[in-house]
Amino acid sequence: MGLFTKKVIKKIPPECEGMEIRIQSSTCTGEKTIGFYSRSTRELMYTELVRDQSDIDGFYEKYGIAKPEKK
Repeated sequence: MGLFTKKVIKKIPPECEGMEIRIQSSTCTGEKTIGFYSRSTRELMYTELVRDQSDIDGFYEKYGIAKPEKK
């Protein structure tokens, strides 16, 4: 935690432009990860571990993406 840190928004990687963001859960351990989902290869790219809702919010903020509306 820093008082004088600047919020840095990363650019979406070029190979991930237009991909959807998806959360996947491990069958064995239940561990959740979030990342950019490639439909052609069926894999998550640039994954990050999700422990709680703040990690999901942080992923969207990190790349400057608006969170989808809940239905």
